[in-house]
Amino acid sequence: MSPLANWIDALPTHRLLAEMSLWSADLGRIEEEMRRVDPFTDIYHLDVADGHFSPALLLFPDLVALCRRHTAKPLHVHLMVADGILEDQIRQFTDAGADLISIHAENRNIESGLRLISDLGLAAGLVLQLQTPVASAEPFLDRISMLTLLGTRIGIKGQGLDAQAESRLHEAASLIARKRSANRVVLGADGGIRQHTVPALRRAGAETIVMGSLAFNAENLEQQMAWVHAQTVEG
Repeated sequence: MSPLANWIDALPTHRLLAEMSLWSADLGRIEEEMRRVDPFTDIYHLDVADGHFSPALLLFPDLVALCRRHTAKPLHVHLMVADGILEDQIRQFTDAGADLISIHAENRNIESGLRLISDLGLAAGLVLQLQTPVASAEPFLDRISMLTLLGTRIGIKGQGLDAQAESRLHEAASLIARKRSANRVVLGADGGIRQHTVPALRRAGAETIVMGSLAFNAENLEQQMAWVHAQTVEG
């Protein structure tokens, strides 16, 4: 199973998108977990970390291949890996069934990484850590489909949203609005996604939020998602 070739352009623009983070799912029951959230999922988010670039050690190609068998929704692989293995990881996760691969603006070989993702026929994304200036993404906006801003420190669950997260989203939204290229760039917020932070992140310009416990631990997922979809953006 896989999404349509033009899935990025087909994503809804009238509501906040839900990017379900499988890091927060019960991985021992991944098929059941995906079946439960799939009707409410716009994109699945799969964090990959090597324990070096990020302190965490997360998700691997075989798991992505397993997820691919259980959904036709897009799979977004977020690579948090060192430069020395970046291109090999891009190839492995492409083979596993990823539809979008995001790499970090902090990777030294970002140019070749984005080129490889494109050459392999996937959508490319860029992720910025909190310390990385938002303006550093501007040169790449014509070749990516998603720009994700981290609102917490990399690779650590349960943190509160950083105070600068909203202003950084505002800045990124302005950069995207001013770009000259015709490609759609979806602006995402990842980290610190809580009931009390979602409205402000949406108002700041987030088009998609990476949902972990907010979805997988919801008492009533249908009601939770109706609330998420009802959030409005400024202007």
